[in-house]
Amino acid sequence: MRYALGVEYDGSGFKGWQQLGEQGGATVQATLQDALSSVADAPVSVVCAGRTDAGVHGECQVVHFDSDAGRAPRGWVLGTTTRLPPSVCVRWCVPVADDFHARFSARARRYRYRLLNRQVRPALYRQTLSWERRALDAGAMHRAAQALLGENDFGAFRSVQCQALHARRELQSISVLRQGEVVEVQVQANAFLHHMVRNIVGSLLLVGAGEKPEAWMGELLAQRDRTLAGPTAPPQGLVFVGPLYPAHWQLPAEVTQ
Repeated sequence: MRYALGVEYDGSGFKGWQQLGEQGGATVQATLQDALSSVADAPVSVVCAGRTDAGVHGECQVVHFDSDAGRAPRGWVLGTTTRLPPSVCVRWCVPVADDFHARFSARARRYRYRLLNRQVRPALYRQTLSWERRALDAGAMHRAAQALLGENDFGAFRSVQCQALHARRELQSISVLRQGEVVEVQVQANAFLHHMVRNIVGSLLLVGAGEKPEAWMGELLAQRDRTLAGPTAPPQGLVFVGPLYPAHWQLPAEVTQ
């Protein structure tokens, strides 16, 4: 039987999503698999919709796994969550068809990046907020970001460690909004490259601070040269909001397009 799970986690205490070697440190994947295996009383491995880096959080990561254990969805949710650390929980469990795939069945993925824009660093919410002391023009950042929309080669925003076969991705939406002292960047694409969101944010910060003109983002995109773009933004402000799937999979509304 195949199941899909919605998983929420605070990534600040993990070395990222992907399971590492024995000496690699705690990862969300390994932690979740240990808990599921305990509930199933048998080894369980999971496949996720999108891997996250160290320090990056997940609001509704979606995974799938196979198990013959006779557990109801409620049992998987509650039994697994009780075996997880406080920084991870299973939000829901849905039985799915055997051809469902958490990664390949997804139509889109969404990220949110939030930063506190004031002179003094945050004390509260410091694990889920980045910080920028320079005054930012969120309107300029939003206008500049629109040059990235559509299917493009995002080589300018791809890390040197990226293992993707190519850099073409479809950026479906991007917005930059200010709510008081917090600036929030919301991004949706069919898929993302390694560090792509953080590299886009790092470049937008230069526009927001007035160091670069709004047209610069479009120029970076066309040049496809990572060395010309801004620095990689810190991981603390980044949250993987979750993937989106076609309605026929009958998953919860928050991950259905």
